[in-house]
Amino acid sequence: MSTVPLSSADTIDRFARYVVPNYGRYPVNLVRGEGSRVWDAEDNCYLDLFPGWGCNLLGHCPPPVVKAVQKQVETLIHVPNTWHIDVQARWAELLSERSFGGQAFFCNSGAEANEAAIKLARLHASDARYKIITFEGGFHGRTLATTTATAQPKYHEGLGPLMAGFVYVPYGDLDAVRDQVDEETCAILVEPVQGEGGVRIPPEGFLEGLREIANQNDLLLIFDEVQTGCGRTGEWFGYQHFGVTPDVMTLAKAVCGGIAGGAMLTTAEIAPSLRPGMHAATFGGNPIAASAGVATLEMIESEGLLANTTEISNLFKTRLEALAERCEIVQEIRVVGLMVGIELSVDGTPVVSKCMDRRLLVNCTQGTVIRLLPAMNLTAADVEEGCEILSEVIQSVGI
Repeated sequence: MSTVPLSSADTIDRFARYVVPNYGRYPVNLVRGEGSRVWDAEDNCYLDLFPGWGCNLLGHCPPPVVKAVQKQVETLIHVPNTWHIDVQARWAELLSERSFGGQAFFCNSGAEANEAAIKLARLHASDARYKIITFEGGFHGRTLATTTATAQPKYHEGLGPLMAGFVYVPYGDLDAVRDQVDEETCAILVEPVQGEGGVRIPPEGFLEGLREIANQNDLLLIFDEVQTGCGRTGEWFGYQHFGVTPDVMTLAKAVCGGIAGGAMLTTAEIAPSLRPGMHAATFGGNPIAASAGVATLEMIESEGLLANTTEISNLFKTRLEALAERCEIVQEIRVVGLMVGIELSVDGTPVVSKCMDRRLLVNCTQGTVIRLLPAMNLTAADVEEGCEILSEVIQSVGI
């Protein structure tokens, strides 16, 4: 089989014939990545400020993760979870020590992690309680249950009837949460910072208020940290950034440095409610994902990337707030660690395409929010280059 990549045009043609068209794809065939750069089949180089949809928190092909995966593939690729796997135990230990000291269930994605949390919440209630409160603008996955948990009508079209038991309230509204808690409520599920919802930062006191409501009503407080976890906010986990500890936390995206993997963490007291036979993931915590997960956490620690995240975050904030002062279509800059949202007063889609023409990769969510989820090891020079291009493009759109 030839090792020469197909051209972008030939790849697009092959996709049209053989791949289900459920994604809106950019007309580019990416073939190689290193750090915060990717190359297409025509050898064009792009600065990637949205690597892997947030999965590549360490950039593309981080060497420690690559080496760990290569070594593991030579030894053991997969065994069922009916056996003990030492590297999975080590991964769980590292996550526990850096969070709230709980236990981990491993899976393959954020949706699966949230499915596990939903099951755990219902099982732990062990009575007639089954309702889970979620928030408008949130996003929790693409399975039927997590799509239902996602309080955005556009994701529900054509899928009814949806799963029963989810109650939606406005993000940041504690009174609305209190009004919806009843004798059938078992949990609250929330993103500490809404990602797909537009990098929405919680109002002061909101997460603390949710913790109080959960305590008062014997509810589980579940934090969906699929985007905020593993250092994205400058702390190991988003809840540490806000000083509010959940009962359950879900992880994916960056947790394996780009390899598919997910996890649900909960306390040792709650964990037994997910009893044997009630939930599983065939590939969850497999040796490859576990090795990548261990290497990811160790790389973040050994290279001081939490501190670098804070430094790079401040650079983005300074640069983009200066843009907001001179460009009237920029309505708000929202930055938490390396979650960056630029709220525009106009459609942001042209910004994405114009940036791509300039070899810069960014994202637009909710129609008007330019979203960046850059790598923790991004350099100051990369920030300057990316912000310069982005500023020029946004200003050209605003003319």
